[in-house]
Amino acid sequence: MMAEFRAFAVRGNVVDLAVGVIVGAAFSKIVDSLVADIVMPIIAWLIGGKLDFSNLFIVLGHVPEGVPRTLDALKKAGVPLFAYGNFLTISLNFILLAFIIFQMVKIINKIKLQDEAPASHEPAPTPEDIQLLREIRDSLKK
Repeated sequence: MMAEFRAFAVRGNVVDLAVGVIVGAAFSKIVDSLVADIVMPIIAWLIGGKLDFSNLFIVLGHVPEGVPRTLDALKKAGVPLFAYGNFLTISLNFILLAFIIFQMVKIINKIKLQDEAPASHEPAPTPEDIQLLREIRDSLKK
């Protein structure tokens, strides 16, 4: 059983998948930083105020006396909230990530097409039967 597991674990697909997951997790942190540190400040600047999607919420219940109206304080107090801001941030992260991956795949496909293009301009070798027919034709012309 150990030999079978080892053969499974070191197969190329499993290793490639593991590398993809690790790179994807690191890439996710980059996209989170891109959204939080670059995109959101630009959107806030364009709108003309401080914009932080993660703190957007609607209070659905009674707020006890003395509890500040911040997301963290209300969550700790057990107040029911409709916290849609985090969802907006995650959705924006997803859209940016999907767009970046789309651009990467587009570039990779373009590179592949450029690599294949010179090879496709070479004429295909003439089939053997056509070559023989040409030789027969040429010998009959003499």
